[in-house]
Amino acid sequence: MLQIFTMFFSSSQKHKILFLLQYITQIEYLKFNIIFKKQKMNSQKKQGDDLYGILALSKDVDEIAFPILIMILRREKIEDCLEFLSQDQNHRKYEEVKYYEWMLKVGRNNVKKITNVLNQIKDHEFNKENYSKKEYKKVNLNLITNISNNKKIIELLKLLVHLTTLDERYIQSGSNSIYLLVQMMVDLKEQSFQNIRIRNTSLVGANFVRCDLSKSEFDFVIISGMNLNGAKLFNCKWRNLVINEEIKLKGHGGIVNQVCFSTNGKSLASCSIDKSICLWDIKTGKIKFVIRGKSDGKSICFSPNGIALAQGRDKFVYIWNLKTGKQIIKFNGHIDIINSVCFSPDGTILASGSQDKSIRLWDAKIGQLKEKLDGHKFSVQSVCFSPDCTTLGSGSEDNSIRLWDTKTGQQKAKLDGHSSCVNQICFSLDGTTLASGSLDKSIRLWDLKEGQQKIKLDGHSSSVNSICFSLDGTILASGSLDKSIRLWDVKTGQQKDKLDSHKNCVQSVCFSPDDTTLASGSADKSICLWQIKTGEEKAKLEGHKNWVQSVCFSPDGTTLASGSADKSICLWDVKTGRQKAKLDGHIDWVKSVCFSPDGTTLASGSIDKSICLWDIKTGQQQAKLDGHIDWIKSICFSSNGFTLASCSFDKSIRLWDVKTWYQKPKLYNHDNQIYSICFSPDSTILAYGTADKAIRLMDVKTGQQKAKLDGHLSYVNSVSFSPDGTTLASGSFDKSIHLWDVETVQSKASLAGHSKSVLSVCFSPDGTTLASGSADKSIYLWDVQTGQQLAKLDGHENWVQSVCFSPDGTTLASGSADKSIRIWDVKSGQQFLPSDSYKEILTQFKVSIFPNSILLDIPSSYITILRISQNPIFQAYGTLIFKGEFVNSQGLDLRSLFKSKGGCILSSSNGFQQN
Repeated sequence: MLQIFTMFFSSSQKHKILFLLQYITQIEYLKFNIIFKKQKMNSQKKQGDDLYGILALSKDVDEIAFPILIMILRREKIEDCLEFLSQDQNHRKYEEVKYYEWMLKVGRNNVKKITNVLNQIKDHEFNKENYSKKEYKKVNLNLITNISNNKKIIELLKLLVHLTTLDERYIQSGSNSIYLLVQMMVDLKEQSFQNIRIRNTSLVGANFVRCDLSKSEFDFVIISGMNLNGAKLFNCKWRNLVINEEIKLKGHGGIVNQVCFSTNGKSLASCSIDKSICLWDIKTGKIKFVIRGKSDGKSICFSPNGIALAQGRDKFVYIWNLKTGKQIIKFNGHIDIINSVCFSPDGTILASGSQDKSIRLWDAKIGQLKEKLDGHKFSVQSVCFSPDCTTLGSGSEDNSIRLWDTKTGQQKAKLDGHSSCVNQICFSLDGTTLASGSLDKSIRLWDLKEGQQKIKLDGHSSSVNSICFSLDGTILASGSLDKSIRLWDVKTGQQKDKLDSHKNCVQSVCFSPDDTTLASGSADKSICLWQIKTGEEKAKLEGHKNWVQSVCFSPDGTTLASGSADKSICLWDVKTGRQKAKLDGHIDWVKSVCFSPDGTTLASGSIDKSICLWDIKTGQQQAKLDGHIDWIKSICFSSNGFTLASCSFDKSIRLWDVKTWYQKPKLYNHDNQIYSICFSPDSTILAYGTADKAIRLMDVKTGQQKAKLDGHLSYVNSVSFSPDGTTLASGSFDKSIHLWDVETVQSKASLAGHSKSVLSVCFSPDGTTLASGSADKSIYLWDVQTGQQLAKLDGHENWVQSVCFSPDGTTLASGSADKSIRIWDVKSGQQFLPSDSYKEILTQFKVSIFPNSILLDIPSSYITILRISQNPIFQAYGTLIFKGEFVNSQGLDLRSLFKSKGGCILSSSNGFQQN
């Protein structure tokens, strides 16, 4: 039609008309697209409103009805819940049910209302679509806003989750329900979710501590950041799992210099300073074989056909047969250590770069030298072929990148821009872009046609050791001396993600051929496999962005306050981990936080030399106390609530009147910096630890020194009185803890165990246990009477700055330099029921989360019951696994991940083996 229309015009006119028609068509398309999107958004909003309307029908249902129905339906194994619930209450079928009396207690009206809700949900989009997808984000936000404080709707969502165990028709609505419950941070700990069937959803950050998920079925579920500490996973079928976390492969005894995927993506090779090469099976995570040498290799590379592996070791290049693990050939020519080797894409040439400043091109089949490329002034760190084999790139300690013609051996171009050593270079698959990572902390992308720098990527805080393009060229991965891996958008240069897990510098990163997995090798001796493309947005837990310096429970135990090096204070709901408030006011690190005895006020001390007082109800700043002329290290309320004490690096202690917030007349100066202060329970004594290795006891009324306690060999970082005031605990930079008799002023015991400085000590409310946090990343629990170590709590990845017991003594909070807060269960092996209001009812059903009490057999059952951090991390300490399947979307068995996180693989239902 368009051709017939334009045949009557000249060629120039035709061009203009065609352009005009195309322009009009594009405008119409854009209009249509906008209208379509609006209609879709309106449709989704309507669906969301409709769904809330349906869920809200449960608001008139007695709350007690939901758990009773769950128990009855599960015990009776009702496969058609609608048919069962639709029966007349006096029908004979109910009379046959063992729990007929309980059905009467539920009540006919409640049953009718729940039946009505289930009937409407059955045909709703909520029971057909995956609500964890991005397109439902606004719908979910509206739902969560309306639902979060409605206990009855929350109980209805739990009912839908449990219906997945019985009724096929409700699997998607149950899956969407558990997604919403996780998003709302509803407390799901210590509950029974046996036999639930969850599909096509995201459970990122779900807290299933000590839950029983036995015989559960997960299919296409995102489990990133899930907390399964102490959970029971017997005979589960978890398939096609997506986890945006690392899988650690441990086998090397030293720094991992490089990792490299085979072309088919089934194998991973790694070389280490421990003088070995490991070949790993990606599916099982196990080592296929190990090649050992007399010296360490810095670089490895698979041949394109996957049959051979090249390794640079000392001054030689070795080629290994991957079927037999034997050496095929050895190339000899370099006069110094080889830093990098690379096969050409067609497999005919092998390039090697050396500390002798030269690059050599070898015939890959016979090992004969083809060309020697000279030009760099210092060591050649990296070599890489372009995809069409015509160009070889090289990066050097002379800060330059050079491009070489592989046929002639002549230099084609020199790219300058880096201000320090170029550690690695990498071509994009289409050959148009070259990436370079440098000791100058930057990554640069170069346009190879123009020979110019396109973009500079800044973000790493130390040397960029390794870079790698994804196969589709859209993502660049980088590994750094700063221990992190970062993913960059190649088009925009924006950072997409930051992967933190390694405990030392990241030496090498490499994408799998299908772009689903990133491998990283580190100086911490481990290799991590990361799932990159989940198709879903990662959950964001807004929290601290820097070291957590101090944590403190409110007197009622419901709120935890944390002060951080990010200059902020956060208030957290202890049950759910949800942030209740963020208090901004300090202009530097917050070193100490402390609740007033009545829980209405929070005090915070900062490096900015000020103390801030906060109203807990409103989150508003009540007052700001200025007077110190240096860092405020510690603050403490007296137990009677009349006085706030503060100590500073200005070598003074100041006392503040809580009613007026004026400083009391007396100022207590010292000859050394003061690190920690603590009031005695009766508020008459103030203990403080100093840089002169001593602890002093001061009479609060007179201001006179009562005693000086000597015994530590270095700074005293923390002091704490026992609840009865008879004992004082002190932790020091000398790695030790001392227990002091306050009356006799004598040392009762010295507790040794930490391998680095003890930063914080705290007594349990009953005074029987002392917790200590250390720079060695661990927390110890001590028996105060005997001085024996009760437990060691591992989990933090950096210094433990602060520890604090909850008022009831059941939980311990810890704040760390790893930017996270962890809440630990101190009551080992104790069972919990879902809700106090249902205890009596559920007891009659003899509900037990772990009926065989197998948790009591775990050597250490002190587990993190909550982790508050910006980045959710998969946790599985004390998880019990018996039989079953745990497979990700690539077919990799994830049990190795569970074991690496402290999970227990049971050999039988009565005994276990722990990694």
